[in-house]
Amino acid sequence: MGRAERVLENQQHIRIKTKNGGVIVVGGSAAGLLTAAKVAAGGRDVRILDAKSGLDPAPRSLIVTHHFREQLREVGSSSIVNEIRRFELFTDGRSAEVALRRPDLIIERARLIPALANEAMRAGATLSFDSHFLGLGPNSRGLRLEVESGGHREELHADHVVGADGATSRVGRSAGWPPVETVPLVQAIVRLPKDCRPDTTRVWFVPDDTPYFYWLIPENESRAALGIIGEGSGQETKKSIERFLQKKNMEPLEWQGARIPVYRKWIPVERRVGNGKVFLVGDAAAQVKVTTVGGIVTGFRGAQGVADALLGSRQSSELSALRRELDTHWLIRKTLHHFQQKDYSYLVDLLNTATRDSLGEIHRDHSTRLLWNVLRRQPRLVLLGLRGLLMGSRPR
Repeated sequence: MGRAERVLENQQHIRIKTKNGGVIVVGGSAAGLLTAAKVAAGGRDVRILDAKSGLDPAPRSLIVTHHFREQLREVGSSSIVNEIRRFELFTDGRSAEVALRRPDLIIERARLIPALANEAMRAGATLSFDSHFLGLGPNSRGLRLEVESGGHREELHADHVVGADGATSRVGRSAGWPPVETVPLVQAIVRLPKDCRPDTTRVWFVPDDTPYFYWLIPENESRAALGIIGEGSGQETKKSIERFLQKKNMEPLEWQGARIPVYRKWIPVERRVGNGKVFLVGDAAAQVKVTTVGGIVTGFRGAQGVADALLGSRQSSELSALRRELDTHWLIRKTLHHFQQKDYSYLVDLLNTATRDSLGEIHRDHSTRLLWNVLRRQPRLVLLGLRGLLMGSRPR
């Protein structure tokens, strides 16, 4: 057992009463752990509470832009399992290929979470497992938390609390935030088809099955994750992907799934409770690109913004920039959400060389710049976009 593993094991038994003036992060999510690392590195007393019995996150393959490397640098390198250099788009017998100037990255969540936990502890944060958040309220100076740890109830105290406990955040509900809408994500791990290159992601637009899309993202030269985002129940979504797998002659080797928050409008990330403050980050604040339902990079931006607020940085514009980014993705999603098959066919037909160049040059975490460059290079997309927005006001 290595030093990092021994530290993590020992942390399960530590019961540190966080002093007033400290910060408690509820939830060992990627965004929560990065928040803890940044705040602890800034000199604050930080404790992370995680309900799980240990650091054993469920595996899930995720695709992110190269901006992920800029955010985490060497911390995230161990989680990168592949690089994607092109996209192939398919709809109704049509196809288009987009080459990326800088590769997208395939990361493994089960590797990312331990790397972030180790970074947080190196910065000085403490990590307590088997710690279930029950509720919070004000005390004379800040906040008190009711927590169940190892079958025993505890009362903890801190100035600030960060809810990083996912789309069904208990912290958010306790502090008065409304619940976040979610959609099911289902992935099947499959053998990589012989006609698919390991550096190429495939996307299929099948609006009869989902208003989003199917994807195939290679993990390596032999395995890939084929997934779908649904709108109904998880069971309905799984039935859709099972039919698609049969159509493509693929066999599932294993299944992965999650409920993903849907961004509809900006959720303020800070609320005052008595003399203390409560913050939300990541999925708890629906900091997810609703075009692709990807939330790693945007959740990290939310973590940076909350860390800046906790450290008293008045110059930070991270949260306002993130709001603009998420709003742009919501505008694009509203445009696409009611597309029919013929609309996607027309969309693929409109992807001329200049438009594909823009899609390859500007990554989707700079959505506003990407959108205007694409529209400038293919003006007919404006009319198609307006049609999509108008379709959203009447039944399909």
